[in-house]
Amino acid sequence: MTTTTDIDFAAREALRLLGPDPENWVFDQPGIDHNVTIVGGSGSGSTFAFALRRAGIGGVTVIDEAEDEAHAGVWLTRARMKKLRTPKNLPGPELGIPALSFQAWYEARHGTEAYAAIDRIPRVLWAEYLSWYRHFLNIPVRYQTKLIRIEPDVGFLRLHLEVNGVRQVETTRKIIFANGVAGTGGANIPPVLASLPRHLYAHTSELINFSELRGKTVAVLGAAASAFDAAGVALESGAKAVHLFARRSQIASLPVIRVRGYPGAYYNYAQLPDAARWFQAWRFNQVGSTPPPDAIARVTAFSNFHLHLSATWKSAHNQGDRIVAQVNDDVLEFDFAIAGTGYFVDPTKRPELADFAHHIALWRDRYEPPADQRNEQLSTYPYLGSAHEYQEKVPGTAPYLKDIHVFNPAGFVSFGLPIGDVPSIRRDVPAIVERISHDLFFADWSQHEARITSDNVAPDFESSLYADAVWKKPVKAGVS
Repeated sequence: MTTTTDIDFAAREALRLLGPDPENWVFDQPGIDHNVTIVGGSGSGSTFAFALRRAGIGGVTVIDEAEDEAHAGVWLTRARMKKLRTPKNLPGPELGIPALSFQAWYEARHGTEAYAAIDRIPRVLWAEYLSWYRHFLNIPVRYQTKLIRIEPDVGFLRLHLEVNGVRQVETTRKIIFANGVAGTGGANIPPVLASLPRHLYAHTSELINFSELRGKTVAVLGAAASAFDAAGVALESGAKAVHLFARRSQIASLPVIRVRGYPGAYYNYAQLPDAARWFQAWRFNQVGSTPPPDAIARVTAFSNFHLHLSATWKSAHNQGDRIVAQVNDDVLEFDFAIAGTGYFVDPTKRPELADFAHHIALWRDRYEPPADQRNEQLSTYPYLGSAHEYQEKVPGTAPYLKDIHVFNPAGFVSFGLPIGDVPSIRRDVPAIVERISHDLFFADWSQHEARITSDNVAPDFESSLYADAVWKKPVKAGVS
């Protein structure tokens, strides 16, 4: 029996049994710096880097504008939940290798009983696991590297970057956007807040110094998970009172997305007719995003938390450093407001896409919903191809769009899940990597054809190996 003190022995053994990574089979091309550039170095970006490596695709770079690993992604910065919102046993970055899963990582450190005892994954531990995954698999991330602009060219994309504050240009054949909730849009700031002085409000996507809210009266607009999380942190930080305002008459509690998680719907969703996909997205928008029960319990534990239902802000203005808001027939005052109002998706609003955003097909360009299902917010989502690639609004006008793959929530209408989160990994990461492999191979087919038909390879053996066994017709006696 073998014993070891190596806490990661099982993970190392899994990689050993899996065998070495395939050699890079993609031919170098003159003037091309990278085969694939992954934008975003947190969980999704790291998963793609590993998947591409296992597919034998080299020349991959991962960039992230964050200062360092601790500031990349949301888990140690803008995420404020105590636990992830997804079930703990969903397949994720391990890509079918159980020893690389969160469960294996956690049990190696805390034991099987400890894992059985948790209902969902604690947020900070998830961040720790992703850091381990990145370092254990030796996935380098180039931090302080911001994508400013994508400039299409023939056969490649020119990337205008800001690296440690210095502008530079690199070239790539493929791009994967694994850059989170605001990756193809931005924070949705209600107009009623946007008219206020900027120091009086923040969006949940921003870093908020909650210690400054101690003793203050805080308003939170929105009733999804991020709104309740922000309210919870404000209360825990000593806010005098927190008022949360929901437009609906009750908090959304029907998890309509969850019923799509069975294999039939999960793997075939992208092949549904446009009308069916649009209806499912519209239905989710109508029902609303459900906060986890523990997020609600977190705030209702405080007597100074106040929930306002059917409460839309009609107007707001500032009197000095106070916010005066009219909500229905009431006039209320606050010291600070937090918008937990989600994100918008619209490629035309992203500066890095400015050169060609007008060529990107949106859902409004491909589908006209019935009058009772119209939704301007959903209509600006990109109409993505089967490998999450942008598609042309007018065929033939922007062929390079197929080389930009979107693995962020902009894929929601096309694929039916909050793309970029754990639920989408096992289906969509392999699909995108497979398409990238296909495209790179056939783009260089003439070189691959020469390679696979070449005789320029050493023989496995010489004919002397079998020469003595070659049958020779016997010579008959007496024949001259």
